[in-house]
Amino acid sequence: MIDRDALQGHLQQLLEADRFKDYGPNGLQVEGKREIHKVVTGVTASLALIDAAIAAGADAIVVHHGLFWRGQDGRVTGWMKQRLAQLIRHDINLFAYHLPLDAHATLGNNAQWGQQLGLVADARFGDQDLGFIGPVPDGLDLPRLSELVKRKLGRAPVVVPGDGRPLKRAAWCSGGAQGYFEGAIAAGVDVFLTGEISEPQAHYARETGVAFLACGHHASERYGVQAVGRHLEVNLGLQHAFLDIDNPA
Repeated sequence: MIDRDALQGHLQQLLEADRFKDYGPNGLQVEGKREIHKVVTGVTASLALIDAAIAAGADAIVVHHGLFWRGQDGRVTGWMKQRLAQLIRHDINLFAYHLPLDAHATLGNNAQWGQQLGLVADARFGDQDLGFIGPVPDGLDLPRLSELVKRKLGRAPVVVPGDGRPLKRAAWCSGGAQGYFEGAIAAGVDVFLTGEISEPQAHYARETGVAFLACGHHASERYGVQAVGRHLEVNLGLQHAFLDIDNPA
């Protein structure tokens, strides 16, 4: 068991949350019960995840995508009312960490996703150093990398192959980081992996020769919260369960 405020302090320090300029509040977003025994982790604070956490007997939920984002109008209606009502009715704490969970050097989405693919960063790039860069393992060409992504993430990536050059250096940034592609190209990599693709990236890949893989926003961001949950289990003695609510995005 841990006190809610102690857990909040531990997560804030662990993920260095206060150093990030983010799109929404990091930390405790919805206050629940004081004593926490079991934590459920998941990618997004959807109603499906909240309901599953209730069924699992969670005292707290830790997610990457929380409830509150810059630009919302603030009205508690529709889907927002449903999610908040369930959390409050069952006295469950909701913690959310967005960019801090992407960036952490060992527990973050990019570090953990890279680990799944055998990629280890030796450099950073992009806004707030969110993007990772590192060497491509020997023998991992684009077809093998695409197949590895499919096997590890459970979905085939969208691939724009570039000019077919050997893959020596890779850049990656989980989620909706397609806008980082230009920075990755400027950094001299041979392939860039992220979650999503927008219209311009196909042209950039064809014109620069740098391969682009869109591997799924949700699919590429499942690993950081799991690592944080395992950390809480090992270091604080909390019960932990990761619940994966499937999302085709």
